[in-house]
Amino acid sequence: MRLILAILCSIVPLSALSQDPPPDTRVRVVTTLGEFVIRLDPGRSPRTVESFLKHVDSGFYEDTIFHRVIAGFVAQGGGYTAELELKPIESNVFNESGNGLSNMRGTVGMARANEAHSGTTQFYVNLADNLDLNPRPTRWGYAVFGTVEEGMDVVDQIGSAATAGGGPFENSVPVTPIVIESVERLP
Repeated sequence: MRLILAILCSIVPLSALSQDPPPDTRVRVVTTLGEFVIRLDPGRSPRTVESFLKHVDSGFYEDTIFHRVIAGFVAQGGGYTAELELKPIESNVFNESGNGLSNMRGTVGMARANEAHSGTTQFYVNLADNLDLNPRPTRWGYAVFGTVEEGMDVVDQIGSAATAGGGPFENSVPVTPIVIESVERLP
């Protein structure tokens, strides 16, 4: 037994055996309707979480709005100002939709255009189980990178806001803007 342990220690440092996976990160999203807390999953969505936190830390999300709200589907924000002007972005995020996380109610995903790797800063919260957003063998899905841990009642309020058309969006822009006042990391 000692020989096996000695061999293992020479191959794998003991520090590597005792390391925990990276800790989850939590952020608070403060909106004009209230706040909610998201637990991010850097273990399953490392690139998406890294990009999201880069934008959190830079203050990018301040004064953006929830610009696409579809009751019973998603509440999407994080890219447009109240004037429906798209904020400048730096780069796209690799699509991590094959990470094993599913688009279930309360999960947070990276919004994107039709191109698989076109996600940037916009995120959405699933207001229902949206399994059609998951990947399939024939196509990319939408990457889940977190879960609403507190304040789903606030997200439901956002999701039930009265909407109308505006800018490039058909009947999904809240009539009264729902502003993201801040997004900050929690200890």
